This record gives sequence, C-alpha cells and structure tokens, in this order.
Amino acid sequence: MTSWQPARPLGAIALALATTVTLPAWGQSTPAVTPLPRGQTLTLMQAWQAATQHDRQLDVARADQAAAQTRRDQAAALWKPSVFVNAGAGWGAGSTRMEGAQFSAPGMGPMTQANFATSVTDGTATRWGVTLQQPLFSPARSAQRAQLALSADMGDTAWQAARTDTMLQTAERYLALALAEERVRVLGVQQQSVARTTQEAHERFRLGDAPVTDTHEADAENSGIQAQIAAAMLDLNVRRQALADSTGMASPTALLPTDSTWIARAPSGTLATWLDAAHSRNLQLISLRQALEMARQNVRKQAPMAGMSVDLVAQAGQDKLTGSGDFGSGATTRNTNRMIGVQITIPLYTGGMASAQQQEAIRLREKAQAQLDATQQQIDRQVEAAWWGLQAGQARLQALAQARQAMHSRLDATRMGHTLGDRSTLDLLAAESAHAQSVLALAEARNTQVLNHLRLAALANQLDDALLQQVSQHLTTVPTATTISAVTPGSSASSRTSSHAARTSAPHRRAARAVPTQGS
Repeated sequence: MTSWQPARPLGAIALALATTVTLPAWGQSTPAVTPLPRGQTLTLMQAWQAATQHDRQLDVARADQAAAQTRRDQAAALWKPSVFVNAGAGWGAGSTRMEGAQFSAPGMGPMTQANFATSVTDGTATRWGVTLQQPLFSPARSAQRAQLALSADMGDTAWQAARTDTMLQTAERYLALALAEERVRVLGVQQQSVARTTQEAHERFRLGDAPVTDTHEADAENSGIQAQIAAAMLDLNVRRQALADSTGMASPTALLPTDSTWIARAPSGTLATWLDAAHSRNLQLISLRQALEMARQNVRKQAPMAGMSVDLVAQAGQDKLTGSGDFGSGATTRNTNRMIGVQITIPLYTGGMASAQQQEAIRLREKAQAQLDATQQQIDRQVEAAWWGLQAGQARLQALAQARQAMHSRLDATRMGHTLGDRSTLDLLAAESAHAQSVLALAEARNTQVLNHLRLAALANQLDDALLQQVSQHLTTVPTATTISAVTPGSSASSRTSSHAARTSAPHRRAARAVPTQGS
C-alpha cells in the first residue's frame, strides 16, 4: 500500500499571498503607485486621502466643475455691452448715376435736370466699421442667463456628488479588501487544521484504528478547502488591485471593523427624519431640481415673444473705392456713416419653428418633473432599506456573535470527543467548517452594518471626512487567536501516540464506569 504524503501547506501559502499584489499582464504598462512602508497597514482615512489625489473618476469630476464655473462669467457677460470692429480691403469696382438732379454752387444759380455719374472699373476697395451694442430688454437673454447660472450650480452639485460617491466607493473597496484578507486568513488556518486531521486519519488507518472512509472524507475536505483558498486569493488580488488603482498605493492591506458595541449603534433619528433629510439634502435630488428649473427657463426662452429684443446701438464706418474708370484715373468714392440710437427686433414669422421648439421645451420640462418624482421615490426606498438594515443589523450582529461563540464551543467539544473516540473525523471536519463560516459571517455582517451607516449618511448628504475618520478609528486587525482557535501542533509521533492511546483506553474507561465494584 502506498503511504500517504501530506499535502503542501496551501494555508500557509495563502496567508503569505494575502499581502501580495497581482502583477500586470505581459505587455501592459505598470501604473505609477506609491509603495507603503514595509509592514504598514493602510487606514481607511489614509485610503480616502490618497483617493482624492489618484482616483481617475474624481479627476474627471474636478475638471468638469472647473469648466462649469466659467458659465458664471458667461452669464454675467450677457448683459454687458459688446463692441465689434470689422475691416477689409481688396479689389473693387463700382458706378453710380443720378439723373434729373438739382444743384447749386457759389456764384451760380440753381440748375435743374442735371446728371451726375461716377465710375471705377479697376480700383482698391477698403472698408471699416465699429459697432457697440448694449442689450436693454430680451426675455430670451434673461432665460439664457438663468440657464448659465443653473449650469454652474449643477457643476458644483455634480462635484459634491462625485466626491461623496468616491468616498463611499473607497470605503466599499477598503472593507471589501479587508473582508477578502480575512477570508483568506481564516481559510488558511482552517486548511492547516484540516491538513493535520487528514494526516492523522491516514496514520490511524495505517495503524488499523480508523476505517478507510475517514481518509476519504478528510482528503475531500482538504481538497475542498484548497479550492476555496484558490478562489479567495483570486478575489483578494482583484480587491487589492481595485483599491490600489484608486489610491495609488502599492500592495495595500486593510483593517476590519471589530468594535461590536460601536458597530451595533445605529445612527440617531427616526426613519421619517432621515427621509426628510434626504428630500432636502440628497445631491441627486438637488441636481434634478436644478435640471427641472433649467427646463423651465428653456420654456421661457422659447415663448412666442421671447425673441423680441431692445438694444442700444452705436455705429460708425466708412466705405472707400479708389481707382480708374470711365471718366479717367484717380476716381474716388467715399461713404462715411455714423449712428446712435435704439434698435428693436421683433420676430414675426419663423415658419413654425418657434412654436415647435416651444412644444419641445414644454415636453422636456414634463420629462424633468417625472424624472425628479421617480428618483425621489427611489431615494426613499434606498433610505428605508439602509435604515431598516441598520435596525435589523443590531439583532443580526448579536445573533452571529452568539453563533460564533457556540461554534467555538462546539469545535472544542468535538476535538475533545474526537480525541476520546466519541466523535468521528467527519464530525470534526464539519465543526471546523461551521466555525470558520461563523467567523466569516460575523465579519461580513460587521462590514455590512458599517456600509449601511455610510450609505444612509450619503443619501442624506451627511457623509464627510469627520464620519469617515470616526469609522476609521474603529477598524483594527483581527488577531488569529480570536478568529480561529489555534490547534497546538505537537510532534507528529507524540500526537498520534497520545491520540491512539486515548482511543484505546476510552472503551476501558466506559466499561469501568458501567461495571459496579464489589463495595457498591
């Protein structure tokens, strides 16, 4: 019979790889990242501060806000005077003819039926002009100014929303990485324990102390744990790379929420209070209200008489043509004009374009209103889900903490029973798996509770650096001893000998308890 060889300690490899970074694929450029000091763990606040400088989506929002701010200057410029200068030069020709004219000159009497003519067939034409225009009245211009100011406000709102979204995404990525690291660590410790159990099962089978089914069950469990570790390490590398991309930090490691008292404490305020706060402060709703007002201003701009305008206009200009013509060379014609006054523009007929544009603007306003109503309903559901999740999370955390303690006690009892021969290998493997799952379930529930708190705050526009700092202060490293009860590894020979001796003596102890002594 071929002797069984212990599997490679994949649990130890998993614990080591939990702090590695996935390398880029061949042919891809390596992004510039800031390495963390050796052995240092990234805090949530440090991750957020790094994300403000390295997150690409936040860079896009920052640039968009800067572009939006220029619209305030555009709005202010709409009612300021405009000055236009035009000038031109080139080849020109022209002629004028006047018949039946009357003129007079000094020393001459008036002459009637006079004819005048000018002609330039090959000459140089020049032209210049200056126009100053000051808007006095224009409904369309007033609506456009309001739209530009609203557009700038929407840029500010979009920037605040992007910053809040990035803060929440950073927290989600950070806690997802922390949970992935915890999963790899727990599975690694579990795999080491299962590997020892598997080795002991094969040794006992070799000694004739256990059936072959024990070895099959242990091998299957060991292989299953290795498959789970491989999947967990893949997920860990993906989570770590996502946080590294947004923070610029190479090989980040994260902390878990472990303060059950603080985590279970729900934010103050009733559901109605949070709904009211979301209605008035939610950034998405604010943006949609601004979009609705923008649509209303567009309806004003497309109103029937919105195209009418009154402007103060001042103009000066000259047209000059010099050259030879029908009456000889050196002919020059010059026309100079100046004007200052009020100009009124009234659109009378546009072929139906104005009315069609007005109807379109009205429909777009209705769409904006419907979108606002629908989004407000969605925000209400999200607030309710987060608030009720926090309320239910308190009882869930308490139940899972009790379950973890019960699974810990069950595991200790099963180990003792397995040593005494009262529990099978399958019972021990099941207890190991149940305990590991209870530890991970509690860690996941704590993450969910913290994220529900942050999501509820974000929906009411109350997620800020102070709250994130408060969360960051309650994140710590989970010691191994508090997560998976350590299996003290003695020497293989002594462990197997003591286990075998315990199982051998167990029936005798039970028999001794069952047979009464003579003095009884």
